[in-house]
Amino acid sequence: MDSSTNSLDDVSADGSTDYPDRNSTMEVRLQAQEDEITLLKSSLADALRRIRVHDQLLPLLKQQLIAVNPSAARVLNQVSYPDGCTSGRKLSTSSINDGFHHAAAAARVRRNSEKLGNPERQRKRLDKKAASSANLLTRSPSLENRAKELIASAGLPGSRRGTYSQEQSIKMFIRGRPITMYVPSNIQNYDNLKMELPSERLELDWVYGYRGRDCRANLFFLPSGEAVYFIACVIVIYHINNRTQRHYRKHTDSVRCLALHPDKVRVASGQTAGVDKDGKPMQACVHIWDSTTLVTLQQIGLGNFQRGVGMGSLAFSIADSGAFLSVIDDSNEHILSVWDCTKGTKHAEIKTTNEAVFAVDFNPSDSTNIITCGKSHVYFWTLTAGQFTKKQGIFGKYKKPKFIHCFVFSLTGDVLTGDSEGNILPWAKSAADTKTLGKGAKETYQILRPIKAHEGGVFTLCMLECGALLSGGGKDRKIIRWSADLAPEREVEIPEKFGAVRTVAVVNDEELLVGTTRNAILRGSFSNGFVAIVQGHLDEMWGLATHPSQDLFLSCSHDRQVCLWNTEEHNLDWCITLEDYGLCADFCPSGSVVSVGLSTGRWVVLDLGTKEVISESIDGNEQLSVMRYSPDGRFLAVGSHDNFIYIYSVTESGRRYSRFGRCNGHSSFITHLDWSKDSCYIVSNSGDYEILYWDIAGGCKLLRNRFESKDREWASFTCVLGFHVIGVWLEGSDGTDINALCRSHNEKIVAVADDFCKVHLFQYPCPKPKAPSHKYEGHGSHVTNVCFTHNDSHLLSIGGKDTCILQWKVTGGGVGESREVPASVSSTSTSSPEPPAT
Repeated sequence: MDSSTNSLDDVSADGSTDYPDRNSTMEVRLQAQEDEITLLKSSLADALRRIRVHDQLLPLLKQQLIAVNPSAARVLNQVSYPDGCTSGRKLSTSSINDGFHHAAAAARVRRNSEKLGNPERQRKRLDKKAASSANLLTRSPSLENRAKELIASAGLPGSRRGTYSQEQSIKMFIRGRPITMYVPSNIQNYDNLKMELPSERLELDWVYGYRGRDCRANLFFLPSGEAVYFIACVIVIYHINNRTQRHYRKHTDSVRCLALHPDKVRVASGQTAGVDKDGKPMQACVHIWDSTTLVTLQQIGLGNFQRGVGMGSLAFSIADSGAFLSVIDDSNEHILSVWDCTKGTKHAEIKTTNEAVFAVDFNPSDSTNIITCGKSHVYFWTLTAGQFTKKQGIFGKYKKPKFIHCFVFSLTGDVLTGDSEGNILPWAKSAADTKTLGKGAKETYQILRPIKAHEGGVFTLCMLECGALLSGGGKDRKIIRWSADLAPEREVEIPEKFGAVRTVAVVNDEELLVGTTRNAILRGSFSNGFVAIVQGHLDEMWGLATHPSQDLFLSCSHDRQVCLWNTEEHNLDWCITLEDYGLCADFCPSGSVVSVGLSTGRWVVLDLGTKEVISESIDGNEQLSVMRYSPDGRFLAVGSHDNFIYIYSVTESGRRYSRFGRCNGHSSFITHLDWSKDSCYIVSNSGDYEILYWDIAGGCKLLRNRFESKDREWASFTCVLGFHVIGVWLEGSDGTDINALCRSHNEKIVAVADDFCKVHLFQYPCPKPKAPSHKYEGHGSHVTNVCFTHNDSHLLSIGGKDTCILQWKVTGGGVGESREVPASVSSTSTSSPEPPAT
């Protein structure tokens, strides 16, 4: 626990430092080069496959040509090898049909063949790559269709050439690479298709998670009985007794800090700056809003805060009833500015320090005095006529701590700080020490007497109205109550699984709310202990799955936790920790077990009732990216980053597994896959934008003729590449802009998770480019996955680095129980007024 707590201190302290621009540039260039190499490998594999297809096609062409023109046999024999194998070079079908009789051309074919050496041996050596059948460069109709038509028409003496039906296909381009998709038979006129907005919409219903791991000033309690906290771009107002949520959603990027006005109604919230789609920095600001109506009262400093507002860097003045707001930005100089809350104008500003700054606050009895603290410093600022003067706290004979985490004002006006050494330090203004500092020395702020409070750092201090003090510890996870003269009175220890104490909010004389470093909010008292009322993941999330028949969903994260949530009760049913972190998951159709794919190539099957691992397997040594049961529950498909799809037979309602086969043909890692409704076929996508089809019932065979799969019905649709979802891609997309999508069970809408923090809702199908969609904000990081609940009443979306799970209610369109409920009737969740989604 010691090392983990110290690492949290370091993360918090150095969070304001950015990586050098040069490193960032090199990383971008390296990623671009890796992408190009992947594309080149895939193109090579496809070219080899086409050569092999042509070799198979030439005997059919020869038979066809001889049937209509016997004199062509002599020329064809000249371009054949003695053993009967045709040249490895491609012969144009149009040239053959026009009667290709030139011996020079035949000689040229032989010379090209000699350069290849032994083409058969080379093809065998690269057979694994050649198996990739993503028909990226062929014209419509495909070579496979031509071969089929030639077989049908071969031997007909009245025919001079095959009759090739021009089957309709659509080609889309990603990073300049063409991807061919065939139009289903039930679409007669593709050009006349109209793409419209879906009648269904999304309303934010519930927010799972809390940002406590790296943020301060992130939890307050309102007189209305509600707790205010934030995660991602959403500020949650949670009634701790009624267990309902309201949401303030005016921020455009991740919220970093909060401040509560002296009237206990108004709230100030600051956000990070972030970047747009093109990597250009966006403008950060501070919002002042009414916690009762969720109406924004003032927007402050738009574009003034470089990189956004720092963590714990907001405070209202108290002496003048909250007339001013102090803000520290996240720039290298950590600029302190003071703003008029009514007018929204800047009153003064100054550069503070290049070191990390953790907290700022006004002296409650004098709004001209401001204090800041952070890495190895405490500064006392005086604001006079728009100008700042600074005095630094003198540690004198006492050891200077690495970090000053927090501070409060006592009822007597003294400043109490909590540091990384576990001390509470009382500070007071003292007369000038002319003996030490010489003539002209001015008054200073010095430590009265250090008090050893905690083992490890002191993360938070909270002053009670009675004059007592609460302190929260890091390593020891204790909350200690101190008397007015700083004598310890009571203490309680937070359970280890919740982490260290990040912040404390007072509910009443007995009850407290505690925010922890493991992203939990606890409710309790010194007498009765604490229980969690809000919990969340700690690290990046990718795995998400919904139960086939119950209001449950499962999430897995890089924190190695696997969590089962209840969408109706809005709580965590259970959570377990695995040896490796999970990246993907799927429920067995029986609903009694769930499979989780891990980062090491291992996957486990968990019993929902007992939470025990009932089966375990390993496929390769690379991470798994997708787990998918067949609709009838007889098979499990496991997609891996080693380019293979492993198929398992499933028996005993998902409790027993045996290897059935392996799908070999992709030239890059597997990203998504879906089963057909008859549980016989699979469609899959890969990292180099291939779309492949597989006959599982026939032995996990690759289907060479993709045209034959154009009318196949799929039980689910999560593949981001396919004819039915062409419209979800923006023009100029680089292939990574969309992380996941999910079709509703009633096949009316499709939800999309993009790389720009947004969730989209399209009609299904949307096979034409530039299809319109409803867009929804809330995540503060790339959205990694989306999934509909079993009855389509809700949609779940998970963020990557923001560790946030958003539960959206589907309204309109007759989807599930999705009819809109008036705000006066709803008792679950409301959000701040927003313009209609576009």
